[in-house]
Amino acid sequence: MNHVPLSGTSCAVTDSVLTRAASKVKRHVLPLFVIMFIVNYIDRVNIGFVRSHMETDLGIGAAAYGLGAGLFFVGYALFEVPSNMLLQRFGARAWLTRIMFTWGAAAMAMAFVRGETSFYVLRFILGAAEAGFFPGIIYYFTQWLPSSERGKAMAIFLSGSAVASVISGPVSGALLGISGVSLHGWQWMFLIEGFASIALCGFVWFWLQSHPSQAKWLTEEEKGALISAVQAEQKAREAAQVIKPSIFKLLADRQILLFCFIYFSVALTIYGATFWLPSMIKKMGSMSDFEVGLFNSIPWIISIVAMYGFAALAARFKHQQAWVAVTLVIAACGMFMSTVGGPVFAFVAICFAAIGFKAASALFWPIPQGYLDARIAAAVIALINSIGNLGGFVAPTAFGFLEQTTGSIQGGMYGLAITSLVAAVVIFFARTTPKGEAPNTPRTHQGRPPVKESVSLRVANASNFAPSLKP
Repeated sequence: MNHVPLSGTSCAVTDSVLTRAASKVKRHVLPLFVIMFIVNYIDRVNIGFVRSHMETDLGIGAAAYGLGAGLFFVGYALFEVPSNMLLQRFGARAWLTRIMFTWGAAAMAMAFVRGETSFYVLRFILGAAEAGFFPGIIYYFTQWLPSSERGKAMAIFLSGSAVASVISGPVSGALLGISGVSLHGWQWMFLIEGFASIALCGFVWFWLQSHPSQAKWLTEEEKGALISAVQAEQKAREAAQVIKPSIFKLLADRQILLFCFIYFSVALTIYGATFWLPSMIKKMGSMSDFEVGLFNSIPWIISIVAMYGFAALAARFKHQQAWVAVTLVIAACGMFMSTVGGPVFAFVAICFAAIGFKAASALFWPIPQGYLDARIAAAVIALINSIGNLGGFVAPTAFGFLEQTTGSIQGGMYGLAITSLVAAVVIFFARTTPKGEAPNTPRTHQGRPPVKESVSLRVANASNFAPSLKP
């Protein structure tokens, strides 16, 4: 007669210990991961603030700048898979430390660019060095947190991108004002921001542990609860695992092709604005580099507010495709309006466009999540993310070529506006549910019908979707 209450009490105690342990893990690692993400983002986009300086000092023109800015993403795409394989071999702690050291060294080396060739090489190396950072964080979460806690951890971690987009301008602008010891301000900026990554990697090595069993700040009971929960979920994932289809088979699915095009369109606009916005701001009048950095933060602050606002609206008034379409139309209108007025009006238009393209990037991901089978979700989402991020190569390269040959990026703005409008139409052809499932079928929070979904699929979906959130 007493067995059932005892069992219930035991489960409650175990859940309590697991919750307490997960809270400790998040308090221990998340602040560090957010700081790492901020440093990572700044080293990636700070090139936008030195374009005019490198043109004056080194003769690097618009076309060369655009190509160099985009080559980062080529290096990143080529080396992400090998980096992920080595990550699993050496462990997240060692590999994250290595990634931070090499990307910091590559960022510092940018201070010694002497011409177009060295610029291209170092931007490519920077992308290759950074490859694997985001999956490394995801891998760390899968080793330390149960699936029920990973979504919350990812949301906090990704806030680092929002913070970085706001502070990168003022920080880089302030560092550009440094001079002395025969170095230009832009060289000091690369040296200091790159060194911050190298200094941080030492802290990462001593602060992180590779496995919960090594954490001295967890009790033995908490270690056991975490290890048991993670191992149980791993067994469930292995039971549900199927052979992953090849890239060619995935691309044969019309829906996956649509997802790739839509996300590519969003990334195209985001990176077109990211790398060219500082140059556009400088045309507004005589400003110091620090003032340019402050103005550069304004669109991103507005976009953060818009992202939360549209997310709330989409949650309340259900129709995900419609909300993505609305934000893409806003982005298109903003990009088009930036071509019809003076520099100040163009800046206001970009602020308006930022409302759309940043909100679209957040609202898009639940659509493929709802469509994909959990067992192949990780592979497909990685494919969508990889193809989409090629927009980071295409946009600055095309903008640079246009400015070099025509003296204006107006044609590029038209191109971004048209692409966003096409994506706004295409989004209505993208399914939000698997074939054969009615659109209004009640769904669990993991995106599958509650009756047909097995426990193992729910676990797999919770762990596999996390990588899709990469910015």
